[in-house]
Amino acid sequence: MTLRIFMLAGEESGDQLGGALMRTLRDAAPEGIAYTGVGGARMAAAGLNSFYPMEDLTAIGITSVMAKLPTILRRLKETVAAVLADPPDVLVLIDAPDFTHRVAARVRAANPRIPIVKYVSPTVWVWREGRARAMRPYVDALLAVLPFEPEVHRRLGGPPTFYVGHPLLERLAELRPNPEEAARRRGAPPRILVLPGSRRREIVRLGADFGAALGQVAGARTLDLVLPTLPHLQGLVEETVASWPVRPRVIVGEAEKYAAFRTARAALAASGTVTLELALAGIPHVAAYRVGWLEAQIGRRVLKGTTVILPNLVLGQNVVPEFLQEYCTVPALVGALGDVIAEGPARRRQEEAFARLDEIFGITGLSPSARAAEVVLRLARSGRTAALPAPE
Repeated sequence: MTLRIFMLAGEESGDQLGGALMRTLRDAAPEGIAYTGVGGARMAAAGLNSFYPMEDLTAIGITSVMAKLPTILRRLKETVAAVLADPPDVLVLIDAPDFTHRVAARVRAANPRIPIVKYVSPTVWVWREGRARAMRPYVDALLAVLPFEPEVHRRLGGPPTFYVGHPLLERLAELRPNPEEAARRRGAPPRILVLPGSRRREIVRLGADFGAALGQVAGARTLDLVLPTLPHLQGLVEETVASWPVRPRVIVGEAEKYAAFRTARAALAASGTVTLELALAGIPHVAAYRVGWLEAQIGRRVLKGTTVILPNLVLGQNVVPEFLQEYCTVPALVGALGDVIAEGPARRRQEEAFARLDEIFGITGLSPSARAAEVVLRLARSGRTAALPAPE
């Protein structure tokens, strides 16, 4: 009998995860799969006819969320109604925790028989740790992408959590250089990646300081600057760099981006998943971030830990320098970037730490999407009583 799976993603990263998972599930399910739900272009290419545009759920920052709140609330009711009208064999919720967790709670209250899988843990290890315990009544399996997350949820009383691996692990061949590309990394002029963010607000808030810092670093040496971006951001990026004292070469598209990663010596990046991409590629880098005043005040009161940079969290040590809010200054960026471009202790410390990531992530055996598919299929075939492997 064909398995019916409802997929729900609320942002670009979730669409990427969802597309890979859908393709893997279809290959692993000889009985066939019928998909319904909400997603973006990648999930559509894998066979999903989205009920409404995924972009209706995408909002970053308090002011953006408030502006879109009526739309988000309407989509919440519609999504729950769609799940309940034709109950799937399993409901898979991907990322976007503020929205997907509300869907899960309402679906569980109305129809407790539907198994619910959450793909990607909310950042309970940074803030709002109570979300871990709150998920337990309505999440049957949490698929974690970072190796320390199962232990975090065990300690906090969260749902059964299974480490499946980060999706970037499926792209290591694109991130890591061949011998010729490795030689270019060591060559002159040094190629530096400029990564001011994948959202408009990030580019606006970081652009001027990134440009000024790169101008000063380039004043002491010749640099080959490359700025990968997304097609819908190309105009904003080119407008932003037009006033920089040194102009990076702006490239668009994944193939060009990963080619630049394989030949880059160092990077200046906005905090986010890209820092983990850089670490897995073995590229020493400096991270920075800035949010609005209100978000910053809230963050100071609720954030935990000594770092928000993914490689630092995974490694358990702060090897990537990070400059947040008022600490994100041009002199700070200039000094740190100069240190990772030049041969020396700062650069070697990152290279040695990044070399340990394969062991920490457990890069062997099944791919992350295949591990995730195993859990989803067991629940889809056997319901909430499915015998799942013991959480790691």
